[in-house]
Amino acid sequence: MKKKEVRFDLSELLGAGMTLVVLGISISYGLNVMAGIRDGFVSGTAERNASNAAIKGVSVIPAKMETLATIVVASVIIGVLVNFLWARFK
Repeated sequence: MKKKEVRFDLSELLGAGMTLVVLGISISYGLNVMAGIRDGFVSGTAERNASNAAIKGVSVIPAKMETLATIVVASVIIGVLVNFLWARFK
């Protein structure tokens, strides 16, 4: 059986990590903009209520970022292991 050398870098996580960073920054700035817009509306109006609901809905996403990051890292690790084992036992 011929052995094939397989190499992996931690740099493979760079794309996933940068995606999570950009997502976090985008959500933070988006919530800031939405709060500024909400403050321009009169209390009790449909616009103010809609902006409050939008802010509440979007603010759920950062609470799930830890889970999303865990899933991304786990999927990358599983992919690396599958590729390594596939090349090794092929």
